[in-house]
Amino acid sequence: MSKHLIVGAGPVGSAAARLLADRGEEVVVVTRTGAAAGPLDGVRRLHLDAADTAALTAAAEGATALYNCANPPYHRWAEVWPPLAASLLTAAERTGAVLATVSNLYGYGAVDGPMGPDSPLRPNSVKGGVRAAMWREALAAHRDGRVRATEVRGSDYLGPGVTAALDGRAFGRALAGRTVQVLGDPDAPHSWTSPADAARLLVTAAAEERAWGRAWHVPSNPPRSQRQVVADLCAAAGRPAPKVTAIPGPVLALLGLVNPTVRAVRETAYQFERPFVIDDTATREAFGLEPRPWERILAELLL
Repeated sequence: MSKHLIVGAGPVGSAAARLLADRGEEVVVVTRTGAAAGPLDGVRRLHLDAADTAALTAAAEGATALYNCANPPYHRWAEVWPPLAASLLTAAERTGAVLATVSNLYGYGAVDGPMGPDSPLRPNSVKGGVRAAMWREALAAHRDGRVRATEVRGSDYLGPGVTAALDGRAFGRALAGRTVQVLGDPDAPHSWTSPADAARLLVTAAAEERAWGRAWHVPSNPPRSQRQVVADLCAAAGRPAPKVTAIPGPVLALLGLVNPTVRAVRETAYQFERPFVIDDTATREAFGLEPRPWERILAELLL
């Protein structure tokens, strides 16, 4: 039985914890509050600030892998992520644990085609720059032989308990037959990633030596526009699809004046204004992983 230390108990961290615990592994989940999202039988919870390098290193002693599933407040990434990422990197270096990080596609910036893990990192936002810098620092440490690092990147999450572009609030309106307002172009093709698929790849990459030293994209279903996602969910529930419209730019700007999260969302709104598609070919070929069936994802959203 190996020890696994997971930092963060959001949808991906909790799913990874359940997956590892079900395999009979020793799992410790670290959060600032000691809480976890949903029941985690057989998992030990640890209350500490992962930015405290000494405390995190002590917790990671003896761990096979250290999983970065943290999710700082969206509008505070530039402030919170650098010291937190540095702490995780240092803890991995001091303990010898594999550092497996959950990331996203922000580092690629605005693109004109599908994004693969070898696409150049050209961030065009503050948050994208933060994510790109985190990976470059981890990769440099890996190439120097100081750590063993890997990173898994998914698109916008779609699943129960997720707070994202399309989440319970939007789906609640849709199922009630009310108009759904979305960010950007409702008809732009967009990739959606299941947190469970992200967790499965994360655990796989941490355990596979051939996965270390590079990034991997989470297997995701073919792209669906926001309008199509809403229609698919309503069809699965036996309900008519409601009207789906774009949030007017001036409204978004006004909301941003009083809501820091909305203000932070505006800089990455480009992802919904044009096709935003993930290429997961390398992951499927290397590990034989496939995404959860679209119908299953929809069914889980309706539970």
